[in-house]
Amino acid sequence: MAEAFSILIPFDGRCVPDALRAASESLQVGAKEVVLSGEPAIDVPAGVRTIRAIGGRGAAVRRAIPELHTDCTILVEPWVSGFQTHLGPVSEPIRADRADAVLLAQPPRSTDAVAHRLARGMSELAHPLAPVRAFRTSALKSLKLISEGAGIGAEILMKLAAQSFRFSEVPAEQPLEGTLPLADLREWLATFFRYTFLRNDADDAHEGYNTLERLEGAPRYNAWLGSKVRPHLGKRVLEVGAGIGTITRQIQEGREKVIALEADGYYAQRLSNLFRGSSVVTPLHVSVEDTNWPSLAEERLDTVFLSNVLEHITDDTAATHRFRSVLPLGGRLVLLVPALPALFGSLDEAVGHHRRYTPETLRAAVEPAGFQIEHLEWLNIAGIAGWFLNGKVLRRRVLPALQLKLYDRVAPLLARAEAMWKLPVGLSLLAVARATENPGADG
Repeated sequence: MAEAFSILIPFDGRCVPDALRAASESLQVGAKEVVLSGEPAIDVPAGVRTIRAIGGRGAAVRRAIPELHTDCTILVEPWVSGFQTHLGPVSEPIRADRADAVLLAQPPRSTDAVAHRLARGMSELAHPLAPVRAFRTSALKSLKLISEGAGIGAEILMKLAAQSFRFSEVPAEQPLEGTLPLADLREWLATFFRYTFLRNDADDAHEGYNTLERLEGAPRYNAWLGSKVRPHLGKRVLEVGAGIGTITRQIQEGREKVIALEADGYYAQRLSNLFRGSSVVTPLHVSVEDTNWPSLAEERLDTVFLSNVLEHITDDTAATHRFRSVLPLGGRLVLLVPALPALFGSLDEAVGHHRRYTPETLRAAVEPAGFQIEHLEWLNIAGIAGWFLNGKVLRRRVLPALQLKLYDRVAPLLARAEAMWKLPVGLSLLAVARATENPGADG
């Protein structure tokens, strides 16, 4: 009986003999399908399917992915040999739903040691140059790939990692044969470098993703925000606009349930990957406007929480009416919002803000829906100067990584300082509102 995986071997005009040999070796495994994808018209062994793709090996992979017919795809570099016995083990974590990407790991040769260390440092994977890799096919199909040449392998790994897909490795019991061509090695390293230092966004349609990703890399700052929010949350929380899960991870501990609602499909996919198997966090891909609020009302929620989300919603008052519809009397609406309209600039535009709030405008958005604000405080007075400089003066659209790292270093000191005084102003506002009446759901 054929194994339930596909074998994909991309090739170009430089490696036709190697690709044919790899295809012949793959037929010995009994996979459900063996696919050769590339530009030259070649005669292939019986049982091998060919896909014609114009361009390099990257184009060959991109052309083949939509036509794969199994849940697990093993991508084999054409220059490698002696891999047949490893294909079952490398696919098993995928088929057992323990991973979404599996690398066949073997110690690098001495000639590749420096390149291996460079690739490992940039990708944060133990064996990023592995020539045999298994993937959940649906994960491959979710990616927007652009590489034309051999760097497609590095692009796939970096984009899956950016989306928090699960990685695993299987050791090669016997060394594989074949040498990574120097031209391929250069393309792999260049692609790792590009996605590590230059192209931080795995999907060009999401300009604000760079900012979210860099904020993800500020653990002390995020821990401080979590410490400010957690005391106000109940046991059953609806988090509206969970993004890529940065704050979700901070609030999940101690909860019975966190429903992480996210409108953007790209972010929702990352949430699903990040919290796959969680007994607490349930991602929900839907917009505020299209959410089935009567259904959520049956979840016995005691808190609705938004972290830097209300400012993204065009009609914030209508949204707070919807939030009120799922809460009982006494339930809480907890809001963290950007403050001070005078600071509105290019950074706000890049991440899709419609406004920044004052205490008065925040009350006007919340209290008509049947809430009464019982706690309101300014946060992050030290961040005002940086936001003004980057968003108003320099007109940047992404928070500079170095500035954010430096700020993250001093965040604990700033948090302790803010705890000692009541701030007169701040970059953000934290509000806790209690549901006091039931005016009727709006939508």
